[in-house]
Amino acid sequence: MSDNPRRSGLAVILGRPNVGKSTLINALVGEKVSIVTHKAQTTRHRIVGLLTRDDTQIGLVDTPGLHRGGGHALNRVMNETAAGSVAGVDLALLVVEAGRWRDEDAQALSVAASGGVPVGLIVNKVDRVTPREALLPFIESVGREHDFAFVVPLSARREDNLEPLVEEIARFMPAGEFLFDDDQLSDRDLRFMVAETVREKLTLLLHQELPYSLAVNVDAWEEVDGLLRIGAVIWVARDSQKAIVIGSGGATLKEVGRRARLELAKRLDRRLHLSLWVKVREHWPDDEAAVRGFGH
Repeated sequence: MSDNPRRSGLAVILGRPNVGKSTLINALVGEKVSIVTHKAQTTRHRIVGLLTRDDTQIGLVDTPGLHRGGGHALNRVMNETAAGSVAGVDLALLVVEAGRWRDEDAQALSVAASGGVPVGLIVNKVDRVTPREALLPFIESVGREHDFAFVVPLSARREDNLEPLVEEIARFMPAGEFLFDDDQLSDRDLRFMVAETVREKLTLLLHQELPYSLAVNVDAWEEVDGLLRIGAVIWVARDSQKAIVIGSGGATLKEVGRRARLELAKRLDRRLHLSLWVKVREHWPDDEAAVRGFGH
């Protein structure tokens, strides 16, 4: 037992789409708590990944990427989710892509600063900057945008320079008992993890804009003789999308199910059967009630 008092708090991670927020949280937690694809706006929910070390617990709040434009109700709700995540946190972290500052970065900084808590700057994807000397003027330029509590350049994908970031975040965690069990990795339950895993496989297999019109709900969960039977519904916005998700002879849907089942069986360390159905709810991304009904 340590004589040091426990420290526990929340750090919200903000940034425009596709800067690597979810990749960073997964790297820090050491497990996959947020799905990751190469497509922007994959994250739709507020998810807390938990990093617990000795006497310190850090709740890392993943958020949808803040973006301009887009009149869909889904886009509005995602922006609201990200903006609302600054409430009640102890630290805000702005993630930017090394060498690239855009209007959406300024929007994310404005939200980060609105919480009235210290803001740390994370410069991600530094491994893509050549020559490396170009990093310094970029960091100096972004540093003029706000009085940041600290700046940490890193590569989340390569898990490079993560430890200095953990040390900086820990300094801002207040004294207090842990907010979550010390063996917890996320604030989300298994049903959420299953739905997100299915959505990740859909996003990776399907092209263009279709993944943004998909939602996944788990509606069946039963364990019989050591076999976990899970049923999930994939919701699409038009009949034509249903045919694409199913694929010729059901090939696409079968492949989504196969990939999701293999990953889930490994992560849950148990035998499972996954059944998928595709249903249509017309224009659901434009319907705020439907968006919120799907858990966004």
